[in-house]
This record gives sequence, C-alpha cells and structure tokens, in this order.
Amino acid sequence: MDASTVDAREAAHFGAMAAEWWDPTGSSAMLHRLNPPRLTYLRARIDAHWGGDAASFTPLAGKRALDMGCGAGLLAEPLARMGAAVTGVDASAEVIAVARAHAGSLAIDYRVGGVEAVAGERFDLVTSLEVIEHVVDPGVFVHGLAAALAPGGLLVLSTPNRTPLSRLAMITLAEGTGRIPRGTHDHAKFLTPDELTRLLDGAGLRVTDVQGLAFSPGRGFHLSDSTALDYFVTAVGS
Repeated sequence: MDASTVDAREAAHFGAMAAEWWDPTGSSAMLHRLNPPRLTYLRARIDAHWGGDAASFTPLAGKRALDMGCGAGLLAEPLARMGAAVTGVDASAEVIAVARAHAGSLAIDYRVGGVEAVAGERFDLVTSLEVIEHVVDPGVFVHGLAAALAPGGLLVLSTPNRTPLSRLAMITLAEGTGRIPRGTHDHAKFLTPDELTRLLDGAGLRVTDVQGLAFSPGRGFHLSDSTALDYFVTAVGS
C-alpha cells in the first residue's frame, strides 16, 4: 500500500482516543462491545479453514498473524493468546504507544504505518476489522492486504454496510448521542458487500463467507444473517 492510502485526518482522530482505548466505558466502548462477536466469527473461520480442534486454546500455534489497523490491540492480544506470532500495524503513533504499553508479556510486534510497514512479508492470517472505511483508497488497501497474505492463508475483514440503517445507527444515533466520537464515520465511505467482494476479486482473492453483524437492545452486537448494519467477509487466495 502506498503511504498516501493512510488518511492523516483519520489517524489524528483515532490518536486523540488513544488514552481511553482500553477503557470499556470510554470513547472506544463500542469496540469493546464488538469484540466478542468478532472473536466468535474469527474462531469459527480459523477452525473451518485449518480444520482445527474447536476445544483448543491455541488454534493459531505456529502461524503468523497480521492485524492491519490494530488500534491499541483489542484484537491483536487475543490473536497472540491463540498462539499466533502477531504483527499489529496502525497509522496512529499514539495508539501504537498505548498498544505496546498494554501488551505486557505478550510478544506482539507493533508498528506505525499502513500496509507498506509489512512490505515483502507474508502472514497466514490477515485481519482488518472496521478499517477499510477509514482509508484513502480501498482498492489499493485491499491489494496491500492481499500481497501480505501467505499462500493458503486466510483474510478476514469487517466494515459497515452503506445503508440507511447504518447511517441512522452509527452516525445519527451513535455519534449524535456521543456513544461514538463525532466524526468517526463518513457514510459515503462505507462499502456494500458486493463492492467489497469486487475489490477482493480484483486483488486475486476469492470470498468464501459473508456474515452480518447486527445489534439489538436485548442481545447487543451479535452475528446475524442480515448485513444491513455491518458485516464480515472471509477470503482466500483464488
């Protein structure tokens, strides 16, 4: 990925949230609520792809994982506990500093930058959750992720869908009431599942699964057949 794919304004926006990233009641509270269904989905895709034992605590033992747009490590740390050698990359130096401080004994290789920070490297698992809607050029970004994927590897993305529901829920309500900091999202930059699938196809990848992420007052965020709010996409080399 060209360095220009990193949006400096987006990096600054998330950098300003760095100090509260690990506070489940702070400005990143929504990310904490997203993490359980994220991990449920990821674990299912990991086990399905590599034929793993669902009872194992370390399904990624012996594998390299890249979390692109890792923030302060909400996903990178669980990936490391699953046994992976994890590299986490984020455009915000402030956020990476918090990630390094929080990692403790977990040996996670945190780097500041975009996909260019891992140029020439290959990873068995590449994740980038709620990130593509914040980059300058999604097509170039996807090509960068594809270049980082090792043969036989697994790529998992998530992003909001560009629908009236996502505008209402994520911008009008969540940002309008302060549940998410104002300016976090630009509805015009959200991608539909078809649009993201075409980008992945164009990068030489094959989509193997699409699953929705929904919200209800009773259940909170949960996996769903509906992609109207947000969704996951899993892809492999074609």
